[in-house]
Amino acid sequence: MSDNLTLYAAFAGHLSAALDALEAAGTLPGGLKRSAITVEPPRDPSHGDLATNAAMVLAKPAGLKPRDLAEALVAELEKLDAVTSAEIAGPGFINLRLAPAAWLDELNAIATLAADYGRSVMGGGTTVNVEYVSANPTGPMHMGHCRGAVVGDALATLLEYAGHTVIKEYYVNDAGAQVQVLARSAHIRYREALGLGEAVIPEGLYPGEYLKPVGEKLAAEFGDQYAEAPEAEWLALFRVKAVAAMMDMIRADLAQLGIRHDVFSSEAELQASGKPDEAEAWLRAKGLVYDGVLEAPKGKTPEDWEPVELPLFKSTQFGDDQDRPIKKSDGTWTYFGADLAYHYQKAQSADALVDIWGADHAGTVKRIKAAVKAMTGAEGEPTPFEIKLVQMVQLLRDGEPVKMSKRSGNFITIADMVEEVGKDVVRFTMLTRKPDAQMDFDFAKVVETSKDNPVFYVQYAHARICSMLRKGARELGVEPAAQHLSQLGEEDLEVAKLLAQFPRVIESAAAAREPHRVAFYLHDLAAAFHGYYNLGNDDPQKRIVNASDVNLTSARLFLAAQVGQIVRNGLALLGVEAVEEM
Repeated sequence: MSDNLTLYAAFAGHLSAALDALEAAGTLPGGLKRSAITVEPPRDPSHGDLATNAAMVLAKPAGLKPRDLAEALVAELEKLDAVTSAEIAGPGFINLRLAPAAWLDELNAIATLAADYGRSVMGGGTTVNVEYVSANPTGPMHMGHCRGAVVGDALATLLEYAGHTVIKEYYVNDAGAQVQVLARSAHIRYREALGLGEAVIPEGLYPGEYLKPVGEKLAAEFGDQYAEAPEAEWLALFRVKAVAAMMDMIRADLAQLGIRHDVFSSEAELQASGKPDEAEAWLRAKGLVYDGVLEAPKGKTPEDWEPVELPLFKSTQFGDDQDRPIKKSDGTWTYFGADLAYHYQKAQSADALVDIWGADHAGTVKRIKAAVKAMTGAEGEPTPFEIKLVQMVQLLRDGEPVKMSKRSGNFITIADMVEEVGKDVVRFTMLTRKPDAQMDFDFAKVVETSKDNPVFYVQYAHARICSMLRKGARELGVEPAAQHLSQLGEEDLEVAKLLAQFPRVIESAAAAREPHRVAFYLHDLAAAFHGYYNLGNDDPQKRIVNASDVNLTSARLFLAAQVGQIVRNGLALLGVEAVEEM
């Protein structure tokens, strides 16, 4: 294998060379697409070490029977020194068994590449804009925002590790009615800070005490200038000041989770720059926006409803149940209309877009994807655009749900959570289920020191390895070394085989935009390592640190050290520390 290729990538190269040889011999026609060919572990480990579907993929376009093509490929692959056998299974799958030296070489590759083992160039430097969190700037970050924040941040790190240039973006919704409510709420706290009576928060405003410092700052800056002034004189100013204060708070809250965005895009600035008008023009040119009247709401028609002509996006053309307005009757942009313009703007500086949305926005996915496709494809191929939906997290304390409401001022902030259970626990836990699956966050369970707690289970594997390395050096004077790796047996090599899958996991997780796959892999690796370690409980000869055989101990410590390296690499992608002691 090439020194620069990990095992699976190297065998993909060997397979490609074998196909080239068959083309040169005239067995295969040239120019066949190979993108669907895979090299992966067989579903059943008893079938071998690697499997490929190459014959199944290429046989039909080549005009051959799959088994005939498989036989020709097997003849080529058996020439490789690392292959001890190549067998055809079923209609034409090929299973390979590798010599132990192939896995030992991979352990050396991990040691050599260290933090770069698993790093990929599959992204080719293409720029991906990942927009996540984008919570309304009306208060601190609470646990309702946490899961999307962690998923988005881990995805951004993963994509960068897989060879993309990544823009981490936060869309500041500072042009809607909610920030007007924020400004009015801040004005009440401003008057309170001036000593003009205790704050009485009317229904519909934000009563949270997090606005008290904002009121105090406004009082210090403006004195009583706006205490009795009509709303028109201070509303716009207080909106800007309050949003700025909230964004400072939000940045600080996200920093508690280790999250920092590259770009903060303002909806108000977007609208002021005329981007929504540009977007509307593109859509009209495509025949996807027209002026029309919405149907009356189903059921009893409200008294205040009247048929008003509005610019409508043809979302029914893309599976929606009705066309959607991009402007309101007063001429202001709808959320959908502003969102179109925002994505149009993002596409100007990125090759692909990924949005992390709450599952409550699922109903708008089809129409926004359709509109973005139309706009970004105006001068060529549409910008690839994906939306990942994230379900809410239910917080549990003493088995009872913890309810949250920003308007009532009763919510658990991200800062509260980090202080109580720690950043690593919060981040890893948020990635222990698929984002679109429901999740419970039980305060008691996430800090349990048991194998049922995946955060503890993975971190304990790393801490256990560090402890063994210290023990081997201290008690036996043995350091992990590669020169005795040939002494490793089949049970040792099973761990090495799992380690070798890490680069594949990275590429598949990046391609699918699913960072939770890394967390799942780390849990499987930790389980395999703990099981491997526990073999020594019943058989002293299987202990990793064994005073009766220092050379084998050195080899097993080298293997364990590479497990530790992969755990560190994976946890780093998730923004979690690999602790050395627990």
